[in-house]
Amino acid sequence: MNRSALGIALTLAALTGLRADEGMWTFDNLPMAQMKAKYDFAPDQAWLDHVRLATVRFPGGTGSFISRDGLVLTNHHVGHGWIERVSDAAHDYVKNGFVAPDRQAEIKVPGLELATLMAMENVTAAVAKAAGSPREALARLSKEAEARTGLRCEPVSLYQGGESWIYSYKVHKDVRLVMAPEYGIAAFGKDWDNFSFPRHDLDFSLFRVYEDGKHYVPPHHLAFAASGPKYGDLTVVVGHPGRTSRLETLAQMEAYR
Repeated sequence: MNRSALGIALTLAALTGLRADEGMWTFDNLPMAQMKAKYDFAPDQAWLDHVRLATVRFPGGTGSFISRDGLVLTNHHVGHGWIERVSDAAHDYVKNGFVAPDRQAEIKVPGLELATLMAMENVTAAVAKAAGSPREALARLSKEAEARTGLRCEPVSLYQGGESWIYSYKVHKDVRLVMAPEYGIAAFGKDWDNFSFPRHDLDFSLFRVYEDGKHYVPPHHLAFAASGPKYGDLTVVVGHPGRTSRLETLAQMEAYR
């Protein structure tokens, strides 16, 4: 996988120092037999659709719908720039935090768009048959899909060009800040804690999606667990990674070094 906006992938990890031992996988290509043998868990299509539709893409990150009222949870460091955007000299919401006492006080964030992946289409065969370069063919098919569906359709190249896909997104353009903790606790430990488990900070922020002036009702949302994960538990992390190095050659690895 080598595209910077490749879409949602699942990372499988056992909580043993937070190593993603099982790797990163797209929704269409999970190692079901391996998961069943090792963890006695193999998600069905309904489960996969649920977590996909409950996940949103932030610019540079990922969030999750966590209520039927369009509430979205993400990291503070993902929301940081947008929190900064709605701050001013009199209201430093990054430094001092922000809590909306009611929905009328939620702050609309100019320019912030979130996206939900609604559909994925494998167009590898169509690209191979098309005239012109594969890149041009994939771009053309994406534009046709966009006109047909009304969604934002993005061309996606996977496995070093071995597969061509179209990912179709519902774009949410009315997003409002609901809550952000103070920077001192949100960024405590900085990047060291960012790659550690358990963490000792409050690296989260809350936003809400609106549609036609009312809170958006997502088709799916995630619920909070009453207790946290235990050591050794299987953890499935759904998100929008930048890129992976899967199928890159030894020569490429050596060049990177």
